[in-house]
Amino acid sequence: MRERPWGWNPSGRRRWGITVLFVGHVGWVFLGQGSAVRWQNLLGILSRPSQAVSARIEGWKHARGQRIGDHARAWAEIQVLRQRVEYLQSAAIQDAQRRVEADEAVRLLGLKQLLPLETRGARIIANLRRAPFGGMVLDHGEDAGIVPDQGIISPEGVVGRVWSVVHKQASVLPLDSFNASTAVMLARSRATGVLQGVGPGRAEIRYVSSQEVVQVGEPVYTSGLDRVFPRGLLVGYVSAVKPRDVELGLEVTLAAPLDRLHLVLLLSPNPPMQVQPPSEPVATLRKRSEK
Repeated sequence: MRERPWGWNPSGRRRWGITVLFVGHVGWVFLGQGSAVRWQNLLGILSRPSQAVSARIEGWKHARGQRIGDHARAWAEIQVLRQRVEYLQSAAIQDAQRRVEADEAVRLLGLKQLLPLETRGARIIANLRRAPFGGMVLDHGEDAGIVPDQGIISPEGVVGRVWSVVHKQASVLPLDSFNASTAVMLARSRATGVLQGVGPGRAEIRYVSSQEVVQVGEPVYTSGLDRVFPRGLLVGYVSAVKPRDVELGLEVTLAAPLDRLHLVLLLSPNPPMQVQPPSEPVATLRKRSEK
């Protein structure tokens, strides 16, 4: 097929392009002889839309760049804050044990000053009470002069006694162990009995006559008859009273938090028979002295 001279083909497009350039040049020659100000105004009016669009594009680019910069700075600050939070959390975890032991040490010092007994501090390095026939392990042994059957106490109450001793460690038989027994007495009637462990944090008193009147919540103290603890140290509180034919079944909740202890006091072997316990909790007396 033969191409049309002015059709939309390569030859026709060249002709149209040359024609437009020629007409535009002729128009520029004839119209360009007028006032330059008029052309400048005309060009300014014609360029306003493009200038407005260009200004909006530049403003959008600037705002976008600013947002990207702000986002990058905010992200960098977030990363710094995250690292700081992780560091503080790690430091808090590391210092938690020290704070707990420091508080226990302050309370033990208050107890040591209040009780007229010869005592020495020790640290619990292992708590195996949940294991069958488990107990606790102290960081002192024969090298520190510890011997079996030394009583162990805390600011809250009696903990147990030393069971066995090796060179640098000693095992503890806590009050709630099944093979632990401690001579105790009731606060109200002064009736004596033997405390035996029956499970974590619990024990029961044996050999208390069924004729005794015992109330739930009544404090239980050491009686001093076993020559391990002096009379008058808090052991726990009666949690249940079960009458029986010959003796009462008395369940006791121990006062010392055996699962949370880290520092304890060891009594000297063969302590005095009786000691005057503090009339108020050690924590109350310590707060009063700090004021």
